[in-house]
Amino acid sequence: MTKELPTIEELHQLLIYNPETGALTWRTRPNDRRSFNQRLAGQPALACVNFEGYLHGVIHGNGFRAHRVAWAMHHGQWPTAEIDHINGNRADNRMSNLREATSAENSRNMRMMARNKSGVTGVFWHKSRRRWIAAIKGADSKPIHIGNFVIFQDAVDARKQAEREHGYHENHGARPQGFAKMHDDKGAGPQG
Repeated sequence: MTKELPTIEELHQLLIYNPETGALTWRTRPNDRRSFNQRLAGQPALACVNFEGYLHGVIHGNGFRAHRVAWAMHHGQWPTAEIDHINGNRADNRMSNLREATSAENSRNMRMMARNKSGVTGVFWHKSRRRWIAAIKGADSKPIHIGNFVIFQDAVDARKQAEREHGYHENHGARPQGFAKMHDDKGAGPQG
């Protein structure tokens, strides 16, 4: 069963979207909604954070992600593809941070995984080979081995070149705040 999408007009009757800040706010509703107005009018809307870091909430009994509602309100139509958060912050719904993207485009603009130890997406230390390995996913999402490298920076450079060749976004693999680099900058492999 597919949920019914509110019309763009309904969204504008219920919400205010600020494209500069990304904030959604509940509008005052007609007098028959007195209890709603006393509790929620003028308050942040769709501002709950889910386990993936997206802002979301309920409209007419159905759950919606805030970035999709913001896109619909700003562009006058519901998005037909995925919405990518350009800077990787899933709670940043400023219009300048949102773009419509295919699934493949969206996956080419992901933040660095929390379990990454090298500090560079697609580069890891192979203990038994005592080499840095660089790899990437191609257009068909299949892994591509780029090469084995003695020097860490060589592996990084090869990975960055492959990202450009495969159409990855320049923000792909950005470090989350507080990420600690776990390798020796001289290319001798991980410390410890």
